[in-house]
Amino acid sequence: MPRGPRRCNVLFMMQRVIADFIRFTALVGLLTLAASEPAKADPPEAAVTAFNRYIGGLEARLARQHSASHNFLAPVDEARRRRGELIVENLTPAGTELPGAMLHHWRGTAFVPGATAAEFERLMKDFNQYPQHYAPQVLAASVLAQQGDHLQATMRVRQQHIITVVMDTSYDVTFARLDAQHGYSISRSTRIAEIDSPGTPKERALGAGEEHGFLWRLNTYWSYEERDGGVYMQIESVTLTRGIPRGLGWAVAPFVESVPRESLEFTLRSTCTALRR
Repeated sequence: MPRGPRRCNVLFMMQRVIADFIRFTALVGLLTLAASEPAKADPPEAAVTAFNRYIGGLEARLARQHSASHNFLAPVDEARRRRGELIVENLTPAGTELPGAMLHHWRGTAFVPGATAAEFERLMKDFNQYPQHYAPQVLAASVLAQQGDHLQATMRVRQQHIITVVMDTSYDVTFARLDAQHGYSISRSTRIAEIDSPGTPKERALGAGEEHGFLWRLNTYWSYEERDGGVYMQIESVTLTRGIPRGLGWAVAPFVESVPRESLEFTLRSTCTALRR
């Protein structure tokens, strides 16, 4: 290759690296600024109403889906799923705007050959092992109360995306099954508290007016089906977070939108790994 084009390629790559670094540095500054501004302790009432309405529609769809073994899972590319690919889809409706808040809806699908529905259910119910299976995102987990397939659980979770956030979260969880090969679970957050200085003598839950609204609501829905010599799994997560501060959308929005996807993909991949063990 002639020297000229090679030198141009090198210069272009250097310029691109520098530009990416500048964008990254600017993003860090903007995210730090956004994080330094406390949000309201609770999401706006109108946003909660819209979130609950959305959840109602989603759960009605899942109830129809889980009423029979045919089409128990939402359809995806079967060839990709059988090859062992993780299929992640953004289901957030276009143009969804909530006052002072953002809604995110993602779905992930995977297939684990050799696994059974019973093994999957045991894995999901064993909260004490969550820190082992889902590290480093899950720091601690336990069941607070249980009555049959209905339970209340708590988890300390950590999200690290430039900014590290630790939260104590509580959930109302229900497990159910259509038959020995088909089952599902519904998990609805009941409390989410942001923790300041976690793991130190100064650790405390942030009070009203101090929290940043990184996560206000989190609902998670698992559906699983045993067939073809393994288990097909689907997870859907719907989150409600603070809105993007005015003027920062151009830089912060892509980052904010990537966090729910990466979290869901991590959970699905970690579940596959745990089942293969």
